[in-house]
Order: sequence, then C-alpha cells, then structure tokens
Amino acid sequence: MSGQDAGDVEAGREYKAYEAENEHDALLPEEGNVDKISPPSDTPRRIAGQQFGWLHVSAAFLSGLIACFILQYAACGPECFKSSSSGGSATPNSNHENALAPPYVGSTEVHNFPPAAPTNAFSSLFPTNVGYPGGTPTGAEPAVIATAPAYPIHTGAAQLVLPATLGKKVGKIPKEFDMFKKWGNLSPWFSVDRTAFGLDSGPEAPDTCRVTGLHFLHRHGARYPTQWASYGGPAKFAKRMNDNAAKWNASGNLDFLNEWTYKLGEECMSPCTPVGRSPMLTLMTGSVNTVWETATVRSWCFDAAQIWLPAEELHGEQYHSRLQDRISASDARVGPQLRIGFFGYPFEGKYQQSITIEAPGFNNTLAPYDTCPNANAPGKANRSMYYMKQWVAIYLEKARTRLQAQISGLELTIEDIYMMQQMCPYETVALGYSKFCELFTAEEWEGFNYALDLIFWYDSSFGSPVARVQGIGYIQELVARLTHTPIEHHNSSTNSTLNDSPITFPLGQSLYVDATHEVVVLNIITALNLTTFAASGPLPPDHIPANRSFRSSELAPFATNIQFQLLSCAAVPGPQIRIIINDGVVPLTGIRGCPEQRDGMCPVDTFVAAQREIIRQTDWTHDCEGDWTVPPGPAWNTTTGDAPK
Repeated sequence: MSGQDAGDVEAGREYKAYEAENEHDALLPEEGNVDKISPPSDTPRRIAGQQFGWLHVSAAFLSGLIACFILQYAACGPECFKSSSSGGSATPNSNHENALAPPYVGSTEVHNFPPAAPTNAFSSLFPTNVGYPGGTPTGAEPAVIATAPAYPIHTGAAQLVLPATLGKKVGKIPKEFDMFKKWGNLSPWFSVDRTAFGLDSGPEAPDTCRVTGLHFLHRHGARYPTQWASYGGPAKFAKRMNDNAAKWNASGNLDFLNEWTYKLGEECMSPCTPVGRSPMLTLMTGSVNTVWETATVRSWCFDAAQIWLPAEELHGEQYHSRLQDRISASDARVGPQLRIGFFGYPFEGKYQQSITIEAPGFNNTLAPYDTCPNANAPGKANRSMYYMKQWVAIYLEKARTRLQAQISGLELTIEDIYMMQQMCPYETVALGYSKFCELFTAEEWEGFNYALDLIFWYDSSFGSPVARVQGIGYIQELVARLTHTPIEHHNSSTNSTLNDSPITFPLGQSLYVDATHEVVVLNIITALNLTTFAASGPLPPDHIPANRSFRSSELAPFATNIQFQLLSCAAVPGPQIRIIINDGVVPLTGIRGCPEQRDGMCPVDTFVAAQREIIRQTDWTHDCEGDWTVPPGPAWNTTTGDAPK
C-alpha cells in the first residue's frame, strides 16, 4: 500500500472503474500454460535446509525483543515506558492497551460525490420521460387546518438516532429527557410546547378568524460546522487529536477514538446533511397543509433568491434567500425539497428566481453583518466569551476529570471537552449517530444548552449592543410589505437597487418567505421588541437561572421559523397580526399599543406604527459605525439589543 493510501484518509477512497471482460480474461489460465496436477504420493518428503537448536531460537527471540524496544523508543521516546497512572490517566484496559493511536486518527475523511466513475455512458437509453405518463387526475389541495381536529406538531428528527444508554459510569438517561432539545442552535427543528411563550394558543387560526396573508422567515436546515469559531470547533478538536496521535491512547468510553476520523465538511448546509434536507420538505409541506384553505394565500419571498408566480396566478409567490452557498444551496439543491413541499411536483415554471449577493460591500437585510463594521469588532460583537468561558469551566469540570482517566499521553483541556460535546450534534445531523453523545450526563447536556444560550444572548440578541441595528433592515422591508408602500429611507442594510424595484421587491403579495441564519433571526426578534424573551434579564455565567425566558434551542434551532400571520376575524374589528415562532404563539405586549390578547393578536395599524417608531429610533451610523466601547462582563449590560448612546 502506498504512503498516500495508508495515511491520507482525507483523499478518500478512489473509485476505479474496470472492464468486466478484461477481469474475466485475467482470471482464466493462459492457453498452453496450465500446470498438470500430480497425483498424491505416499512417500514422505524430506524438507531440505539447516536444522536449528534451542540456542539459535532463543538468540533470535532476544534479538527480536531488542529490535522492538529500539524501534518503539525511536518512535515515541521515553513516554512509551512511563506509567500511565500519573497525570490523572488510568491504565488502559481495552484491546488497545499499550498501543498508540494510528497516525490517521483525527484526519479528515471525505467521500467525493459524484464519483468520477462509473458513469452512465448510455444516458439516452434511460430517459426520465418515455411519453406514457399514465393517469394523473388530481384531488383537492391539502388543508389540515380545515379538516383535522388538531394542528400537526413536529416532535423531532425521525431519521436520527440518539443513544439508548450513556457510557459506563456516565449515568442513566432521565425518562423525560430529550437530548435533541439540549443542543441550542444545533438542535433539529421541533415544535415548542403550546404554552412555551406564555400564551395558551396554537398556530392554527383562532376561532372566527381566517388567515389572509403570511410572512414567513426561516433559517436553513442542518449544516456542517462553520469555518471559524470563537471558542471550540469540531475541526480544531480533530486536528489536535491527529497532531498528537503518536502520543496518546484511549480506553473505556473513549476507546472509539483510537480508530476515529473526522467526517464533517465545512459550512455546507441543507443539501449535505440528512436532517438539513428533510426539514425543508416538511416545513413547506406543513405550510401548504395549513394555509392553502385561505384561498388567496399563495405567495412568498426568500432573500437572495426571489421566487414568485406569474401575475395571473392569484397574488404570485415570492421566495427570497441570501447568496451564500449555504443558503443558495438551500435554494439550488434543497430548493427542490422546499418547492415540492409547497408547489408539489412538477414545480418548474411556477416561479421566477432572483439571487442577491452576500459579501462585504453589498447591502442585504438578511446578511447585515457584511455592511455593519461594529458587528465584526472584537469587544462589541463577541461579548459572550467573557460569560461562556466561565460557565464551561464550571459545568464541564467533572466531565474533564472523568474523560481524562480514559486517555493517556494527552492532557485534556476544558475546551477539548466542550469540542467533544459539539461533535455530538454535528455528527448526529450529518452522519445519523455519534458516539460522542454517550460521553456526557443529562446535567452536562443542560449545561451545553445554556452555554449556547450565553453565546446567542450576548452576541446576537437582547444582550448584544449590535443586535437591534442588524435586524432593523428586515423590519423596514416588513413594514413596506404590510403597507404595500416602498421603503421610505435606505439608512440601514436595505438594498435600494433591489428594494426600489417593483420587479425585484414586489408589493401586494399575500405570502412572503425569507431565509437566513439563526443570528439574523435573533437580530430580528430583538428589533421587533419581543420583550417576552428578555423578561428574565441578562444571563449569569455561574448558574442556570430557573425558568429563564431566553432559550436558543426554542428560538434558533436548525430550520427555525417565524410566521407573521395576517388575520381577518369576525369577532375582532380590523385586520390583525400575530407572531408564531416554531409553532409557539408569542405575546406582543412589548410592542407599543399591542394589547394583552389571549391569541397574541394585535391590530396591523398599531403594529406598523410601533415598528415605524423603532425604525426612527435606531441609528445605523452610530450603532454600526460609531466609535463607542463597552467593557467586558456585567459592568455594562443591555436587554434591548441597543448600543450605548
């Protein structure tokens, strides 16, 4: 085996084509060159060669031992012969005892797709349309909301597997514990509990009401880890294990690390992971099931890839997503799942698409950080590190001690343990299962969930000085759509070239869909002034507050979505609006003038007036470009997402 074949796992396995006939010929003996089989002989044969005595054998054995000693010493030095009981490491008790990890451990393993070969050399013989489609009579459009006694909720990812038991000496899984919901922004999409946000109401239209329009904001489906991380990062863990492979050996619950390779990609989202693809189909199928009965609701918008129906198709359909391969991939590759879910198949010719750019220098309301300098400024944009590092040192200390006892030759840090926790959700959504999930107790998963709450509270929402300003551009677009009037002033992340054109920013639609990242979803929740989620105040770094109001797993999981539902009700005068996040109805009492209403409704005029006031009060120049500073930690705090004035 060549050096590349043995050590370069990243290159993957080469898929080599072969000719079947050539292989068949190679297996046949050449003509005229067939050995004749001699009949067996009863006469014993003497084996020629020198006879060795016990002295020769003993000398050869000792020589082998000495050679092994020299080679092992040359490979890893005196560390090979030190007792593993020092430094908090236990003596290995697995099949890998006294054996070091192979050099490929932690290296990147990829499976390139599509393979170069085999290829379909005769594609014309296998057409997808043979001209005889069979009968295709259609029935009525689905309408769960009109026919079912209850709203369909989403409880988890059926195609993913969680551990049935935790590792030895880790503990038992509590009966009601759902690990999927303890992964913060890495949780697979799920419907929150009906009363999660304080109202006993569901996403279905309230009694006497009907849905007349929908503005739908959602995050992409599951993805691989991002290229960068302020703290931790699965790729960083893999590199550390690979760089030190000649020094360490794992046992017990960590025994799998001795053969482990890093199988995750980077950035790529929905089309690359199984739980990235399916929520898009489920999400849109659920949308059509629940809104189709509203007759006029057949349009939507996606920011960076706009899709809409021709004008003669009711009110049209607009789909708008940002251009980053992670998002446009949701459009170009996962888009079929999304569009099949809403339009059905075939969906070709039912929409038009316009892709906008996500890159520095291009205004984009769903990628505001690219034009807001302070959103990338250390000390302003990453306030969470002060809190998060303190918290992980508290909740992971027992785990570090427990896992250190199962690996010799490498001292594990708290960051290493945190990266192992990160590996669990990332491997699960990408591969279907992860052994890393077995390593931590239910309490430690609660700690992980809270660590991610700290990150998103202080970096992207109510505790961040640059949260509201980044969400304000979307609010301007929302107000323009609700009032059917163009944006008045382009003084934020709005794009005047696109927003001022009735072709690329059409008004008067009844359904819009926008896709973005979880950080922007949280920016928008903050800009809307949904104070319910800030009610318990700033998050402390030394304990998990009881009944905290901000939970990233409920607000920003993979495929998180916000519905701005427009309603016409017989029992309530005037058009109404309400906000639903992951099937949970949100109180709008933080929005000036909106009443305490059991179904979370607010008059559209009141809602618009309050948002216009927020737009006027938000200063992009000061918040995004101003030379202000904030001290780290609790010496300065905000619960509105505003910068210091």
